Amino acid sequence: MTDDEQLDRATGDQTIQKLDFRLGSFGAVIPLLFFVVWAITISVLDLSSEVALVLGAIIGLTMGLLLCKSKWEDYAQGLFDGLSQPVGVIAMVAWFYAGMFAQVLQVGGLVEGLVWIGSATGVEGGMFVALTFLLAAVFSTAVGTGYGTAVAFCTLMYPAGIAVGADPTFLFASILAGAVFGDNLAPVSDTTIVSATTQNADVPGVVRSRFKYSILAAVPTVILFAIFGGGGSPEVDQATANSVIESVDPSGLLMLIPFALVLTLALAGHHLITSLTWGIITAIPMVIFLNLGEASDILTFNPDSDTVVEGALVEGITGYFNMAILILLIVGAAHLMRLGGTMQAITNTLVKWIKNSVRKAEVSMWAIVALLNSAITINTAAEIAAAPFVQEIGTKYNLHRYRMSNMLDAVTSALGYIFPWGAPLLLGYSTLQTMQGKYEWLPLVDPTSVFPFVFQGWFLVVIMLIAALTGWGRRYEGKNGEELKEKPRD
Repeated sequence: MTDDEQLDRATGDQTIQKLDFRLGSFGAVIPLLFFVVWAITISVLDLSSEVALVLGAIIGLTMGLLLCKSKWEDYAQGLFDGLSQPVGVIAMVAWFYAGMFAQVLQVGGLVEGLVWIGSATGVEGGMFVALTFLLAAVFSTAVGTGYGTAVAFCTLMYPAGIAVGADPTFLFASILAGAVFGDNLAPVSDTTIVSATTQNADVPGVVRSRFKYSILAAVPTVILFAIFGGGGSPEVDQATANSVIESVDPSGLLMLIPFALVLTLALAGHHLITSLTWGIITAIPMVIFLNLGEASDILTFNPDSDTVVEGALVEGITGYFNMAILILLIVGAAHLMRLGGTMQAITNTLVKWIKNSVRKAEVSMWAIVALLNSAITINTAAEIAAAPFVQEIGTKYNLHRYRMSNMLDAVTSALGYIFPWGAPLLLGYSTLQTMQGKYEWLPLVDPTSVFPFVFQGWFLVVIMLIAALTGWGRRYEGKNGEELKEKPRD
């Protein structure tokens, strides 16, 4: 071994090109396969959590080490090569900035302002359900968190809707459907960031390219909620119900200004970090000087707390710690699959069925994403697991990175809020249980009864399948990354 090779190995600068595993290429898939099985198992047992998923990923990587026939130090270096890939780091940093921005908007009362719109319009029944979907869509697009949308709107909008005769099942479904819209379209959404970065795409371009799919699903969703969302009984304790509406005011609507700024900058082509930075430094002074919140709500020091620092900025970062670790581990596991030849073997197997059919390639991508999202309850984790397969197949058939990102994200965002065992649906249900403890007249909606009516999710799933089958919206990658309608000649 030369002095340079010894130095590279000592400093971890040597890049591993190939690893040999027991069981051949199948051995290299064990880390990711164990993670998927682990995620499904804990989901079925109702024990799923982000920390549990991180542990499953680590156990899987350890199993891969034991199955590796190459030098263990080469396995470790190969893993670190995967962990250091830009895709994971970019997603992490983008999550942190997006999380801070979302928390600041919530401190500024954006959700209360949107609920005020619902109460001020005076609409009832089905029209209130349709309006709830639209407001939830705006909120989730602004803050980029479908989970936060489910909690916030189940806390405020759900009691208000019941008070004006909205059907409980359709009202709950409209909240989840609005969360789907924002999770899919928002530039600051965790799924948007993951789908873009894992396919080496820029977030603004991805958002622009998927707008047509989101809107096409949203139009019939609004209509169906307006038609079928009424029929609830407004015979509740009206005085108590009115207290929900009276507790909100329109001042939080001012938080739409920094949201519009971020959206404008992002769609104009500025880097997401740049857009979010301007959004944060615009929103914080507005919160403080317009008395929308206290400075301590943004950041405060508390020596008695575990974190010492508290507030919206801290919560925005810490809320993504576990997922940041998870994406690094899954990206590392995917890299090991490439080193062990698994990705190539899987691609070759699929290619035998796909042959020269780009349609079959996209249907395969759609099916892989749907399968993993059906099994893993946390949609971002499912998206991270599916991302390497989508990229491998899409790149093989020269599909544009925006197209791959859209196939990955639309199905992920949709199914994550549909299945009764999904984390966001269960989170919304637990919030309704909490609210029922506060308002005894509030009806509960069982998760198994609401999932057929999350229209935005179902429409997105169907739209992307139709897009795969018909080629609608399909674009190929040019030599310089440009979008081409026709597949370029080799």
